[in-house]
Amino acid sequence: MSYLLASPEALLAAASDVAGIRSVIESANAAASGPTTALLAAAEDEVSTAIAALFGAHAQAYQAVSAQAAAFHTQFVQALSAGANSYAAAEAANASPMQQLLNLINTPTEVLFGRPLIGNGADGIDGTGGNGGAGGFLYGNGGRGGSGAPGLPGGTGGSAGLIGHGGTGGAGGISTNGAGGAGGVGGTGGLLFGNGGAGGAGGASTGGIGAGGVGGAGGNAWLLGNGGAGGAGGSSVSAEGGTGAVGGSAGFLYGHGGAGGAGGANLGGTGTGGAGGAGGNTWLLGHGGVGGIGGSSVSADGGAGGAGASGGLLAGSGGAGGLGGANTGGSGAGGAGGAGGNAWLAGFGGHGGGGGSSATGDGGVGGAGASAGFLIGSGGSGGFGGASSFLSGSGGNGGAAGNAGLLGNGGRGGSGGSGLNAVAGAGGNGANGGNGGWLLGNGGDGGAGGFGVSGSGNGGLGGNAVVFGSGGDGGNGLVGGTAGRAGLLIGNGGDGGTGRAGANGGFLFGSGGDGGNGGIGNPTAGGNGGRAWLLGNGGAGGSGSTGIATIAGGNGFNGGSGGDAGVLLGWGGAGGAGGTGLVTAFGPGAGGNGGAGGGGAWLLGFGGHGGAGGDGGIGIAGAAGGHGGVGGSGGAARLLGIGGAGGAGGAGGDAGAGTSAGAGGQGGNAGASGWLAGNSQAGGAGGAGGTGTLTAAGGAGGNGGLGASATLLGDGGSGGAGGAAGSGSTANGVGAAGGQGGAAGNSGFIYGNAGAGGAGGAGGANHLGAGGAGGGGGQGGSATVLGNGGNGGAGGAGGEGTPTGPGGHGGGGGRGGWLFGQPGSTGPTG
Repeated sequence: MSYLLASPEALLAAASDVAGIRSVIESANAAASGPTTALLAAAEDEVSTAIAALFGAHAQAYQAVSAQAAAFHTQFVQALSAGANSYAAAEAANASPMQQLLNLINTPTEVLFGRPLIGNGADGIDGTGGNGGAGGFLYGNGGRGGSGAPGLPGGTGGSAGLIGHGGTGGAGGISTNGAGGAGGVGGTGGLLFGNGGAGGAGGASTGGIGAGGVGGAGGNAWLLGNGGAGGAGGSSVSAEGGTGAVGGSAGFLYGHGGAGGAGGANLGGTGTGGAGGAGGNTWLLGHGGVGGIGGSSVSADGGAGGAGASGGLLAGSGGAGGLGGANTGGSGAGGAGGAGGNAWLAGFGGHGGGGGSSATGDGGVGGAGASAGFLIGSGGSGGFGGASSFLSGSGGNGGAAGNAGLLGNGGRGGSGGSGLNAVAGAGGNGANGGNGGWLLGNGGDGGAGGFGVSGSGNGGLGGNAVVFGSGGDGGNGLVGGTAGRAGLLIGNGGDGGTGRAGANGGFLFGSGGDGGNGGIGNPTAGGNGGRAWLLGNGGAGGSGSTGIATIAGGNGFNGGSGGDAGVLLGWGGAGGAGGTGLVTAFGPGAGGNGGAGGGGAWLLGFGGHGGAGGDGGIGIAGAAGGHGGVGGSGGAARLLGIGGAGGAGGAGGDAGAGTSAGAGGQGGNAGASGWLAGNSQAGGAGGAGGTGTLTAAGGAGGNGGLGASATLLGDGGSGGAGGAAGSGSTANGVGAAGGQGGAAGNSGFIYGNAGAGGAGGAGGANHLGAGGAGGGGGQGGSATVLGNGGNGGAGGAGGEGTPTGPGGHGGGGGRGGWLFGQPGSTGPTG
């Protein structure tokens, strides 16, 4: 069975359109009637007369048919209009008894209680602060509250009955000579189903002395429904901004809490920004309401952000805290961020609100992140600290992160705010990351310290994992945060903050965390990489800081060592690079040494490469160039695997006026390969010597590092190349010598080819005297039973000068295997 829906309004519109079409056709027919029905003959002969008569007859016949069509068109329009009128009459006839029945039903309750059984409540009259009427007992929404008279409160929103939404509260009245009126409270939602009404906004104070009006609280729900949003506080041109109102509570079974209202702004005079309202509560199922934003102030402190509400007892996430209000003038701090709301059984913790910025004082503190649900969920992140401008004050501290429960990740710690004042503009401290779940979950990262012109803030600690999960990274800062621990059984260690060591991996499986790089404002050595235990890779070492004038004569700081791999399987971490030296009045700043590579796994794995040495500082008048740092040694393999290559030596620093140049740093030695099988790596190259001056020779090149020897099966590693000497000019001396090539490693005892010796470095040029001697080539490695000996390294070329410096001797070739193998050849002279 099919159903037809008819709308009287649509039928009447169609009839009007059809009538318009008829009018257009009739106009066209009338215009064509004269020229076609009375057609003149083209000539006076019989044929022309007959043709004109024929066409005229056809035109007359067309006009007759058109008249009949017009009559039918008129009848159709009349029928269509009559049908529409009939439908309208039928609807009116049907509605009248229903309306009468509804009036009959509603009359007793309206007489007894002043409220219908079914229907919406009446709206309050604006400008009077009249309350909204209540909705019907069975069904209907509450009426809207009327806005308040100047400086007086707005009306309360009407409540719903069984099903329906609460009415919105009326806005508080604006005052031109005093305090603004309070916003009206939102109406309560239906007992069975319905949302609470939003609270009314507080009225503004636009003149005289008076605060902005407070917002009206959001209406509550009963069983099923969301709480209403709290009303915003009103602004004031002379005093405090109005406080934002709390959000309404959610329904008992299900629903979300209402958002807190924003605080009102202070626009002049003396007064703080209004605080944001707290979020509305939730009961069994649903998310907590978010906190309101704090109001800004042009003369004092910004308003604090409202706190987020807790999530439902069974499931639901906590609400986020509101942002703190900004200070934009006068004398005051940024508002604190609101704390996030907790979860209970299952859900995420609410994030903390960020602190407000300040133009004249300290930045606001970030709000704390909340804890996650007991069973599952991640902790909330801490809010960031507010920034302080160049006028005065320090950045705000970040908010602490929330912890996880049984399953979930810890929150990230809030970062510190920046401080731009040159005298007292310290950056805020970063906050600690939250801990991961007791059974499974990663720790949260620590917050970074804020940048400060007079000192940056400290980094926060990384959060710890417990059983399964990775540790959080430590935050960078003036003092770096400690890395978070990995889970006891499985997980990676967290990376260290500035200059801090990486954490160790989990006992069964997991890699060590990387060490943090050295800092700038507080220079340090690079942090060591964390180690693995059973299965996993070692963490890389951090780079060392560049030297500064006030510490250790400007020497660069050493790179951190790489972490060792796990016992069964894994790769050792690479060593960190040494920092560059800085020449000061206290002496030449040498480059920092590279960190050693971490050892490979005992069963199978490679050793980590050594870190490069730092470059020596460039000399200044009265101070020589600094020596380059020594490259780090490669990490050793154990049973099966390849050892790490040695790190390159750092370059020597150029000479200052009247001083000498720095020597290049020695290359690091390669790490030993596995004693059962594995090829060895090359030693690190020596660093180049620094460039001399008119009265000083260049610096000597650094020696190459030693190649590693294999043990049972495998090839020996090549020796590192010697560094070239720097050029210079001296009438009373000889140019600097190039670095010696490193000796190669021997092959494995049973089988393997030995490594080649490293090439010697070129001697330094001396434009006013003898050139420097080239460095000697490194000795080639020897084989034992089966394998070829390594070739000796080429000697370095002598430096240009008067006369040219002698070339370096080539390195000797290594012995071949006594059972089978060719000896290595001697390297050519430079």
